[in-house]
Amino acid sequence: MTNAEDAVDALVVGARPAGSATAIALARAGKRVVVLDRSRFPSDTLSTHLLWPGGLAELRALGALDRVEALGAPRLPIGMAVGDGITLRGSYSTVDGVGYGMCVRRTGLDAALVRTAREAGAQVREGCRVTGLVVRSGRVTGVRFTGRDGTEEELRAPLVVGADGRRSTVARLVGVERPYRREPSGRACFFGYWTDPHPPWREIAAQWRAGAELGTAFPCDGGLVLCLLQPPQDRAADFRQDTEAEYLRTIKAMPGLAERLRGGELVGGIRSATGIESYFRRSSGPGWALPGDAGHFKDPVTAQGIRDALRYGRLLGEMAAPVLHTDRLDAALLDWERRREAECLEVYQWTNGLARGERMTPLEIELYRSARQRDRLTTLMLDVYSRSRRPGEVATPRRGLALATAALARPAADRRTVLAALSRDLRTMVSDALERRAVRRRPLPPTPGLEGPRAP
Repeated sequence: MTNAEDAVDALVVGARPAGSATAIALARAGKRVVVLDRSRFPSDTLSTHLLWPGGLAELRALGALDRVEALGAPRLPIGMAVGDGITLRGSYSTVDGVGYGMCVRRTGLDAALVRTAREAGAQVREGCRVTGLVVRSGRVTGVRFTGRDGTEEELRAPLVVGADGRRSTVARLVGVERPYRREPSGRACFFGYWTDPHPPWREIAAQWRAGAELGTAFPCDGGLVLCLLQPPQDRAADFRQDTEAEYLRTIKAMPGLAERLRGGELVGGIRSATGIESYFRRSSGPGWALPGDAGHFKDPVTAQGIRDALRYGRLLGEMAAPVLHTDRLDAALLDWERRREAECLEVYQWTNGLARGERMTPLEIELYRSARQRDRLTTLMLDVYSRSRRPGEVATPRRGLALATAALARPAADRRTVLAALSRDLRTMVSDALERRAVRRRPLPPTPGLEGPRAP
């Protein structure tokens, strides 16, 4: 074991988007940063990896956008959504000069971020597995890990960052693995890559909804297109019997998506994620913090994970750097955690609604009809995904009432169904607003006490 007094300014566990973003910000502030990751890059990971303009703006802020664009994924300036036979096409408002999305496979994206972190001055050690935390007087003061040659090592730092994903080792070791806010998804995920024989579609990020089914096609690097299906969770059993056959059958049952992929070939196998749960965990404490999925996760249906990992990793580094060796560090970490919760809670609530795994309601259908006639409304809807607009700017009580009125005026309208949808939407708006107000007023749940050293 190396000298226990070996010390740096910050230790980051995990080198993917959240960890690299944190390390870049700290290193650019002149701090000595060591990043540990069990993978060796380039390395893939389970992810749907679509970035809206807001996510690409975060890559630009980190100095990684040019490197990521060089991977060859096409720019996606057009967003398209099809529901109940109604097609919406629109463009995004620019975010820090970026007005397009991109779908970049994680093998290249994560390696590009690791290279950017190294260029900023961070030391990234690959093939390292964290086995425990060093704790003194209730504070996390370092980590113990096994290096790529199998030797046990220990490093000390005033800040340990757990950027190690949903199954975070750091979250488990500090005792916050159980979320304080959680919501099971009503959808499962199954995705694969296809060759893409349709050049005109390579600038469009597209989504189709048919009944309770949801499917997407996002052009990505390597001349491929990512096709993600999110069927209702109760259909996961159908996929388990013969995953590829059910995946292909589901695509065939969505004519628009089937036409988009016509002439392409499925490359490799189908990847899946079932039993998905969105959550907030306590994400800061004495000497530690959890950016990325380690601390907060949203269902993939709105594709927010990478953007938030980049943004709040960067902000964590920027807020912690000036106070790393002072008694103000813990307060800065708590401020960072509160900021993320305040900025992400409404999007978390909106995402949970889209992840119910249900058919479109009459009000959603009317929203599509209205947006088809108004380009500005389509852009507003796309900007919610990009995070330049709030969900509440689309889902207002006034708009809900207007949509219900239009739906009731349809000749074949089911009055009971329309009013039930309006009632649920209004109740959800009120309960979500009350939750956000309560969050602003009440403290976060306490973090558990630590006595160390901590080991698995």
